[in-house]
Amino acid sequence: MTATTRLLVDADACPVKDEIYRVGARYGLKTVIVANSWMNIPQSPLIERVVVPEGPDVADDWIAEQVTASDIVITSDIPLAVRCLAKKGAVLRPNGEEIDERSVGMVSAMRDLMQGLRETGTVTTYNPSFGKADRSRFLSALDTLIVRLRRKAALAQSLPSSSETIHRAFPGDVP
Repeated sequence: MTATTRLLVDADACPVKDEIYRVGARYGLKTVIVANSWMNIPQSPLIERVVVPEGPDVADDWIAEQVTASDIVITSDIPLAVRCLAKKGAVLRPNGEEIDERSVGMVSAMRDLMQGLRETGTVTTYNPSFGKADRSRFLSALDTLIVRLRRKAALAQSLPSSSETIHRAFPGDVP
């Protein structure tokens, strides 16, 4: 039995929830919206709302505990992304940037640098505005990631497990 891909959404400040609902429905994926407060979601058996208690990182903790290697986590939270990658989950930012083992170090360093610059007053701005190009990049990246995970799961299903390894006799083999 293979695990089914889910979309786990760090929803409190997520600007692409409507896009996630549409893509999740198109692929038939369970979508879990995790937030600190009740939010309106479309009525669908594929969409689940999880309201966690108020508090710092409570939604992040819930997502990090639940994520599996077949899941896609949608978040802008870098520490959450690091925790999800440690459990082999895929991570996608709302701007369409995938965070993976190769990019997480640079993304974390950039976050720390910008936080330090803001604390010293050197930089006073935060994130740039979110626009149509970001939504388009997100949709494309989410489609690509879903297809990649499905291919990986299909390949894993088609390969024999170690207990099913096929042994073919070669000339000179002793029975």
